[in-house]
Amino acid sequence: MRKFIIFSIVGILAGILAGCSNNTYSSDLKAEKKLIEDYIARQGIHVIYDLPADSVEWPEKDYYQVNGYDYLYFHLTHRGSPFHINDKGDTIRTDSVIATETVVMRYKKYTLTVNADTADYWTTLNSAYPLEFTYLTDYTTAPVAWHVAVGLMKYSDSECKIICPSKRGFTEDGNTVTPYGYDLKMKIKR
Repeated sequence: MRKFIIFSIVGILAGILAGCSNNTYSSDLKAEKKLIEDYIARQGIHVIYDLPADSVEWPEKDYYQVNGYDYLYFHLTHRGSPFHINDKGDTIRTDSVIATETVVMRYKKYTLTVNADTADYWTTLNSAYPLEFTYLTDYTTAPVAWHVAVGLMKYSDSECKIICPSKRGFTEDGNTVTPYGYDLKMKIKR
């Protein structure tokens, strides 16, 4: 009985001390926003609020702050082609990716921290089996930010960089309130 009381008191004290921690979800979100802002400053990124026209070549440091998505930034590094060759060898024009098309994505994921901007990453850039998902319907395989990026990339063989807050990234990123940068290469399966 005495052991039970001692363990109960220790458990209650541990719970009280854990509740006194300064790491609330709100403070974690503020720290994440600060990390993203610091990364943007360190990288010399110029934030733009109007999406450039399709025909415009993006300056290297221009990142579009995606309308409606706080702290989600998009930079188009390579515009793919609106043309593709079908099974018969015909060149066909497609305006952009459409809902329910299959997208194949190769990506590099990296932290935005001061000491390891690219040291901590996961990549499928050289993988024989890149990530495949259905655009605008499959949010379990690909995060919201990727669907947004695909819509902005539009064409097969496009490449982009995004800065992604935890709420728009993979589920496991949201559990730790960790923002990431992604380099994405997209192909549309037609």
